Amino acid sequence: MFDIEEELKKLPVKPGVYIMRDKDDNIIYVGKAVVLRNRVRQYFRKNNKTKRIENMVSLVDHFEYIVTDNEAEALILECNLIKENRPKFNVLLKDDKTYPYIKVDVKSDYPNVVMTRTILNDGAKYFGPYANSGSAKEMVNFIKEKFKIRQCKNFKSNQRACLNYHIHRCSAPCMGYISKEDYRKQIDQILMLLEGKIDFIIKELEEEIKEAANKQDYEEAAYLRDKKIAIEQINQKQKVSNITENDIDVIGLAKNEITACIEIFFVRKSKMIGREHYFFNEIADTSNEEILSSFVKQYYMTKDEIPHKIMLKEQLEDKEAIEEFLSKKVGRKVELKSPQKGEKLRFVEMAEKNALVTLENKAKDRYDTLMELKKVLGLEKMPRKIETYDISNISGTDMVAGMCVLQDGVVNHKLSRRFKIKTVFTQDDPRCMEEVITRRLKHSIENANGGFGKLPDAIFVDGGITQERAAKNAIQKYNLNIPIYGMVKNDKHRTRALINESREEIPLSEELMNVITNFQDEVHKTAIEYHRKVRGKRMMKSSLDEIKGIGEKKKQALLKKIGSVEKIKEASIEELMRSTGNY
Repeated sequence: MFDIEEELKKLPVKPGVYIMRDKDDNIIYVGKAVVLRNRVRQYFRKNNKTKRIENMVSLVDHFEYIVTDNEAEALILECNLIKENRPKFNVLLKDDKTYPYIKVDVKSDYPNVVMTRTILNDGAKYFGPYANSGSAKEMVNFIKEKFKIRQCKNFKSNQRACLNYHIHRCSAPCMGYISKEDYRKQIDQILMLLEGKIDFIIKELEEEIKEAANKQDYEEAAYLRDKKIAIEQINQKQKVSNITENDIDVIGLAKNEITACIEIFFVRKSKMIGREHYFFNEIADTSNEEILSSFVKQYYMTKDEIPHKIMLKEQLEDKEAIEEFLSKKVGRKVELKSPQKGEKLRFVEMAEKNALVTLENKAKDRYDTLMELKKVLGLEKMPRKIETYDISNISGTDMVAGMCVLQDGVVNHKLSRRFKIKTVFTQDDPRCMEEVITRRLKHSIENANGGFGKLPDAIFVDGGITQERAAKNAIQKYNLNIPIYGMVKNDKHRTRALINESREEIPLSEELMNVITNFQDEVHKTAIEYHRKVRGKRMMKSSLDEIKGIGEKKKQALLKKIGSVEKIKEASIEELMRSTGNY
């Protein structure tokens, strides 16, 4: 039996990581501390905790900790544990994408320019990261069009020039129409463009234009002039006004009652080469400092390319530890800056304004989704809370159900629930559905402020008309008027449509279909994962569990020494006693 108060007394006065677990031994929270004793004790004392932390503490059954030599080591361990276990009460960065780069294979006789997400030690030059593939593709297309370099992936000599040559998008090095020296000159200009050395390119092009004009090669002069204009335009498009820093990431945060948005600008060579945004849900009472700290640690933990400076408004509590970790990671100094005035502060505020716009647009998209759903379903009020259910079993064994909630157009994972079927003992999904929804409704009717919260505005069930009717039976027991819809799938097990009680399929837009498909996938995943867990626990049990006087330790000792239940049955009394240390 884990006695929390006794274990709190044993906590060391050292830095480290603490791990909170629930009664099922699931990791629900991971944190780091400069002094473990002080930090962990705070959770179990009466002080001003946020609602999220109060909920977390109420579920803590036991905790463990890992001592480290310093705070920086604790930070690294914390990040690794969060990434590996995804604890439900940590602020989680869910985007794990790799950013695109532009690669120039400079060692080739006729180098190519391509977009890639993998950096290799192959002697090529890489430029980026770009915030998204669209901006990287735009730059690659611009380069290939304006500099007429080869389009083909594998260069080889040809019998005739390809279509790109005839539409003036390639200089046809495969046919020998351009020398290696002239082609290399194009590549050198491309490298200067990607490095931000625009003034050098413009100066070179102006000289080439004059030279072509003097030779009365007006077609070449016109081509060079158009290239110069295009480069000036793309340079203006990329340039960040009044920013003197040339290698920084700028982070802005905006949030409302349920969602936070982080906007990050990538500035390289005094130019903003891209931007990206991330959303964090269910952060109603989480501080800006905690959100930003979680983002910075999780985001840069997996990044190979880290700028010299990261600018954000909040002063992070673990700033020095983060700086030490990032500096060691890249082998040079990395700073976290919180500007108070001037151009840098204005740039952080610009990131914050963009985060707010992105957040407002997302909120509008959700509102539009709910309005559309209200209209197509013919509901009297906005379906702000929709619940969906799915049954999972194998041939009627280990029968369970999953429940997920779509809150204001977004799946709220904290409201997901799992059920063991209690009254059905054969494979009968409709009866299981009726039991589960009956139990769920009873919770809210008996305790409106309980864990299930208020009743849903609509219920979706995974399956056809039989599951829908089963849900209707449950609702009628309490004389409720909650609309029910079935989510039916096609032959490929993908959501096909919603159906009503009259078996009529309800036409849905592509966007609405995507929302409902995601909703159905989530509840299916919840039910399947719980079924696997229940089935796994059952399979771990053995006939030894039914023998009085044999506890877990003796069972493990017998299995370790003898090997299997069958061999234990055949063993002599002496062998059994020796195996358990009683002989």
